[in-house]
Amino acid sequence: MSSGWGDMFEAAASGLGLAAASAVGTAASAVCTAAGEEAYNYGKNIVNNMRRKPNNEADNDLEDNHKRLKEKAKKLYARRDNILAQTMTKLVNQVCEAWISRVMKSEEEVRELEIKYNDEKSNKKRRSQHGSSKSRTDLSNIIAEKCDELHNLWLEEKSKIGILVEKLPERVIIMHGPKPEDKPFLHSTVEEILGHLRDKNVKRIGLWGMPGIGKTTIMKSLNNYEDTAKMFDIVIWVTVSKDLSLEKLQHKIADRLKLNVEGITEPEIAQQIWRELKSKRCLLLLDEVWDFLDLSLIGMYESEMDSKVVLATRYLHVCSDMDTHLELNVPRLSEADAWNMFKVKVGRNFNIPNVEPIAKEVVIECAGLPLLIDKVASNFRRRDNIHLWRDGLRSLRRWPSIKIQGIGELIECLEFCYENLKDEVQKDCFLYCALYTEDYEIYTDPLLECWTVEGFIHDASEFRVARGIGHSILKELISVSLLEKSEKMNHVRMNKVIRTMALNISSRRCNFNILVKPHGAGGLQEAPDEVEWKQANRISLMDSKLGTLPEMPDCNKLSTLFLQRNWELKEIPDLFFRYMQNLRVLDLHGTGIMLLPSTISVLKCLRALYLHSCIFLVELHLNGLEHLEVLDIRDTGLNHFPIQIRHLIRLKCLRMSLSNFGIRHSSDVESCRNVFSSLYLLEELQIIVDSNNQSWELTVKAISEGVATLMHLTSLSICFPTVDCLKSFISTSQLWKVCCFTFQFSVGYHDTALYKILGCFEYQNMNCLKFANGEGVDPIISEVLLKTHAFELIGHKGASRLSDFGVDGINKMRGCLIEGCNEIETIVDGNSITGSALICLEKMLINNVPNLKTIWKGPVHYGSLSQLETLTLCKCLKLKMIFSSGMIKELSKLQHLEVEECPEIEEIITESENIGLEPDVLPRLKMLVLSNLPRVKGIWTSDSLKWPSLERIKISMCQILTKLPFNNENAINLRCIEADQSWWSALECQDDAIKQRLRSIWFQSP
Repeated sequence: MSSGWGDMFEAAASGLGLAAASAVGTAASAVCTAAGEEAYNYGKNIVNNMRRKPNNEADNDLEDNHKRLKEKAKKLYARRDNILAQTMTKLVNQVCEAWISRVMKSEEEVRELEIKYNDEKSNKKRRSQHGSSKSRTDLSNIIAEKCDELHNLWLEEKSKIGILVEKLPERVIIMHGPKPEDKPFLHSTVEEILGHLRDKNVKRIGLWGMPGIGKTTIMKSLNNYEDTAKMFDIVIWVTVSKDLSLEKLQHKIADRLKLNVEGITEPEIAQQIWRELKSKRCLLLLDEVWDFLDLSLIGMYESEMDSKVVLATRYLHVCSDMDTHLELNVPRLSEADAWNMFKVKVGRNFNIPNVEPIAKEVVIECAGLPLLIDKVASNFRRRDNIHLWRDGLRSLRRWPSIKIQGIGELIECLEFCYENLKDEVQKDCFLYCALYTEDYEIYTDPLLECWTVEGFIHDASEFRVARGIGHSILKELISVSLLEKSEKMNHVRMNKVIRTMALNISSRRCNFNILVKPHGAGGLQEAPDEVEWKQANRISLMDSKLGTLPEMPDCNKLSTLFLQRNWELKEIPDLFFRYMQNLRVLDLHGTGIMLLPSTISVLKCLRALYLHSCIFLVELHLNGLEHLEVLDIRDTGLNHFPIQIRHLIRLKCLRMSLSNFGIRHSSDVESCRNVFSSLYLLEELQIIVDSNNQSWELTVKAISEGVATLMHLTSLSICFPTVDCLKSFISTSQLWKVCCFTFQFSVGYHDTALYKILGCFEYQNMNCLKFANGEGVDPIISEVLLKTHAFELIGHKGASRLSDFGVDGINKMRGCLIEGCNEIETIVDGNSITGSALICLEKMLINNVPNLKTIWKGPVHYGSLSQLETLTLCKCLKLKMIFSSGMIKELSKLQHLEVEECPEIEEIITESENIGLEPDVLPRLKMLVLSNLPRVKGIWTSDSLKWPSLERIKISMCQILTKLPFNNENAINLRCIEADQSWWSALECQDDAIKQRLRSIWFQSP
């Protein structure tokens, strides 16, 4: 009988027993139960007898069922493994988890059955025929049941488990890179970026800088930083290589979001990305961006959530093209950071005796570039004795003649930046900067003049136009990281590595061969040899110790010669210039020469001659220099007017000292007046004066009369001894009436000709008036103020407030310095004006104004001080209150506040004047400096203000300032509190958590 029939019969027997039991009433239940059991046992015996098979038939069933078990198990496990593989990217629901658990349990049971099956096969010969058949039959039945169970599990998955849900993408994918906390420079940069990301108004940040500066390292650190994951629901990293298309970028973002975009169009993908991100706080990190990317085409729109973009690029213009709200230039490492990085990377070999001086030289060669430091340190890590270190340094200095691992690839990247400049003009201007020594602070004004007279800047008939073009070129070179902005205003730098590259490029160009000489420890003392003079197009021997020059070098190709600041150079050989007929730029400033040789007249092509600060120069011969366009003779020993200047009819830029005129007689006055009438092309004139020399009034009167006749002036810097002299010039100058030139006027006697306020501005090409030691309010001063952008009021009498000079005049000011004015009591009296005041003011410096009581008195009209960025108060002995009622609300752009030596101030923000102050006042304040304020008890009365942009505080000699208005929630961007140990020890905090937070950003004052 088959197995199926046996099963049916067993079921029937079981049913018979149950039917018998059911047929008896409840009164005889025990009897019925016994009868039922008897009937059941009878049926079961019948079934067992029927099932008893011969041995060979039982063996066949067991083999078949075992084979079927293996097939069912294999099929089920394959499905289970497929689902487990999907759980790497998909979410598993509870039903699926329970099913996998049951499969796992079944797998254990199948393994046990396998063991029993193997045992049965090996033991069957030792058993009796009857016992063996029964055992195999039982095992076969169990295996058959397990087959059915496995099959049902497989069917259950098909019908109930279904498609798994996609797992959400990880919040952050950690990237390999250094930890910010291990590198202080990295930590501070990442903290700065995070601070800006917390600003709800900043949606896009551009990180830019030259190759090798560490942009990618910063981006990786930002990606991995713990606080980043807390701020955003998802962080997406994409490396945007040069050949990455918008489509590929889109697919990278879609993959990160685990979106299925197969077979759909780019606009449809963009819609999917937008739908996925519109309700999320997303940070998109784009590294190595080469050009403009329209993120809206990808699907990255500005969502309602606080999503942000940070991009890293070599080019500043890419940041602006992509509408970044903030651009951060990654600077080179400081000497200390570069040194520490190199030491850590080199490791144990740094401890070789006497290696430290060599190591410092190696670090200098790396120019503060993290990538280069990393490569070079890896190289020196393998050098285990001082001889190898010395050899390594020599090789490093001889690049590119000797290839150094790591430098080549960096230079390749830099050369690409050079080759990618849009035209030969920009390339020439860049290469020209290599004439200046490495990391030299290049003053932009003479640099642009050199570019112009060298012929790089075309289509500019006026110097003003040429300067404008030059500034655009400078901006481009800075934006592609080939030049750097200096901390000094109006100065740029070229770092060592880029200069090396520029010199290497120039050596390969037939018309731009630059000759520069390394100074060495003692400075260059010998001039180049004859061959070098002959081959060069441009030569720089600046900042050396040259005492002599060759007699008659053959250098017909030479167009620029830099000899400035060779203090030991006293004499130039008579025939030195004989074969320099094509020379266009000659810089001799700061040398010890007493006169120019007669062969200077050979320089028919000379366009620019710089002689300033040649204090021993007492004679000047300018015959033959009719094409000269730029002449600078300030601060020389010339004490008589060089009459040959009148023959320089092409002169466009002239810089002189008043002492150069040497006027002693009335005839000198007439000559001085007439000489300017012959310089009819003159555009820029600067005449500096020792303003304490009160014998110069007659000279200036004659000069100003001559200058008033000039019709092409675009820039004039001159000193007037009295207001009457100024009035005379203004009344006679035709150009003044149409306001065609930029001016810097100093009126009155003063101890310096410098304009301090201009040092606060990046571009100093603005109208400036300095009024020193004057009295009262003269109408002519008020008239000039109407055209003035920067005003210095020094040692003035007869005025108690700045607004006395007229609201219209002070409303044009962008910068204002008030110094030594003993009668000034307030800057603006709101009671005496009807409208806004100082609406354009950006910088205000108040120094040594002992009777100043308030900055603003009375009502503050809307818009007043609305552009103020910097406020500095020093030595204001009676000042008790900085921000009067209503004033602080207008200071939405104030970034820098400095208060020093004001002994009466008790609170920086006075509570009585600022009742009900909103928490978001001073939203852009970044820097707060408090020094020598003996009575200051607090900055603000509580911790209610947000201080959202505050980054740095410097506190010095403020003994009773023992509380700061900060908690764990405000001042989220504060990264540095600089103060001495005694102040820190006395600081009181509300709780330990705040103290700990402030401790982490406290730095002891040097």
